[in-house]
Amino acid sequence: MIGSMEAATTARFALAARELAQAARAAGLTAPGFRSPPRLVGADRTLRTRAGRVTVAIRVRGRPWLPVLSDMVEGVVAANGLVGPPADRAREHLWMAVAGEAPVDRAQQVA
Repeated sequence: MIGSMEAATTARFALAARELAQAARAAGLTAPGFRSPPRLVGADRTLRTRAGRVTVAIRVRGRPWLPVLSDMVEGVVAANGLVGPPADRAREHLWMAVAGEAPVDRAQQVA
């Protein structure tokens, strides 16, 4: 899943959104919704909370894949209000999941 400076595509975005949501739930975290693009002009990533549901909007078009994926991972961390060591554990778990290195069905809670 992880690539170098390859271009981001909506297909990769959709696949990563599913993988991150599954990994977040497996770790005991809330899986936000993902959409593209953000409504705020010029923003690469925004978070919106409505009726207790968090949506992370990411600009995909015209960006390399790794920064898009990084924004998605950070969106999960921010949506769960994680800071410090719990945020670091969540990031590691999420990155491993999208790299295909973490068995998300047997993940331990990270928060």
